[in-house]
Amino acid sequence: MDPVIIVGAGPVGLTLALALARQEVPCVVLDEGPGKDEPRLARTVVLREDTAALMERLTGTSLAGAGVHWAGWRSMRRKQVTHEIGFDDTDPAPLHLAQHVLTDVLRTALAGERLVRIAVDSRLDGVEQEASGVTAHTRGPKGTWWRGSYLVGCDGPRSTVRKLLDIRFPGRTAVERHAVAALRTELPWADEALLHRTPPWRTSGPSAGEITGRPLPDDVWRLDWLLPPGKDLVTPELLVARIRETLAGWCGGTAPAYELLDTGVHTVHHRLARRWRAGRVFLAGDAAHLLGAFGTQGLDEGLRDADNLAWKLALAWHHGSHEALLDSYQAERRAVVAARLRAADQILPTLRGGPGIRAYVPGAARGHDALLTDAHLGRGPLGAPGTYAGSPLAPGHLEAEVPVDTPPGAPVTDVRVTAEDGSFVRLRDRLGRGALLVLLIAPGTGVWERRHWVGAGIMPRLAAAVTALPSPAELLVAESYPGAAAHTVLLIRPDGHLVTALSGVRPADLYAAAEAAVGGAVEAGAEAAAGAK
Repeated sequence: MDPVIIVGAGPVGLTLALALARQEVPCVVLDEGPGKDEPRLARTVVLREDTAALMERLTGTSLAGAGVHWAGWRSMRRKQVTHEIGFDDTDPAPLHLAQHVLTDVLRTALAGERLVRIAVDSRLDGVEQEASGVTAHTRGPKGTWWRGSYLVGCDGPRSTVRKLLDIRFPGRTAVERHAVAALRTELPWADEALLHRTPPWRTSGPSAGEITGRPLPDDVWRLDWLLPPGKDLVTPELLVARIRETLAGWCGGTAPAYELLDTGVHTVHHRLARRWRAGRVFLAGDAAHLLGAFGTQGLDEGLRDADNLAWKLALAWHHGSHEALLDSYQAERRAVVAARLRAADQILPTLRGGPGIRAYVPGAARGHDALLTDAHLGRGPLGAPGTYAGSPLAPGHLEAEVPVDTPPGAPVTDVRVTAEDGSFVRLRDRLGRGALLVLLIAPGTGVWERRHWVGAGIMPRLAAAVTALPSPAELLVAESYPGAAAHTVLLIRPDGHLVTALSGVRPADLYAAAEAAVGGAVEAGAEAAAGAK
């Protein structure tokens, strides 16, 4: 079968290629550039716990040295500290790193992948598709025709793929603008990120509102200043003045020495493509959506797009067309991003509209600070990973279904599990392999070798039920899981979202849930309807 064609070699396209290769699906990545990103310290990304874990799992590389896991978070308003948060294992810190560093890590991981070919200097200018596959044409020094089974446009906000498919991309332009500087200096808050609203040295004008400081490795900081609405030019003199007054304000009135490394203007747009799938062609990342106000990160959602789409394409590539499964990519991911955009658009006027009622309502400003903190840290409606509760892949009513702390459709909690070979691993380590995961909660198993309990109690019956599932599945065992009683059985998708939790071994319910999770139940219904005609 022909490879999957991925247009765009940014983090989302490279992540998708790596995720597909891990599931034995060949890919061609069309990179319009030379194969290496320009180093830009003012262009950084913040990865939340789930997306940082995804990157480390796919690349096999710890990103701790490539970026900074913040030691804490500090929110200030005027001279007052309103929030202080320290991170630990129970509340993991976001990871902040330069985007070109992340791209280099992904390229290094792909360099040894036999199933992935990266074609540099290859700019897409044509896409044709039919029932059996997709043909793409690139121009440039190596212009040629490429044949693929599917094509995914990961080619950014000005996506050629989206334009060739004539997919509308409505939304709002220049929702926010920020002046950005990357500089090397010493600040009083080592390795702590900072959000400072209405700093006392800026007492008037809409630009007085907000400064964000995020640490990077080697004493480098990225500073962002919220700019007033409009298109006023950010001159070098203006930026240097902002840097000096900010550093002086944070360091007791005297600006410390600093080395200016990079500058830029970050403009936030809010847009959402009308369709994310057209036949055998898909959109992902900035080609499908733009968001980023209040610290929410578009790249985070783009990486989740790739994680969601990879296992579905892999299943279709290996086992034939799964239309309901492929359709669910748009249904799930577009709904999550649309909800986040709606939340941002609803909250934005309140947070950015000036003091107004906040001056008269006790606690209003503190509530706004909390909303901004949640957005920056990946919590709440503006930042938390979305759930697929309304997914077309969700099973119907199951008699044996029981609640656990993770609702159906939400990302599962990472716990220690026993794999089929008897080794102890993290649950997240078993994701992204194209198989469903069946997790039995069995207290006490962690202190015994697997050979002592694998043939006892309910294990043989559960193992037989897992073998009979309509899609490849792996059986895992855990001592505990939040909110789950002993002998609870969790069914988990390859991208780490919970399908259901069942009380005990219920082969019929487990089969029905697994069938729905891979689009089988919907497919069967469609075939039955077609036969009735």
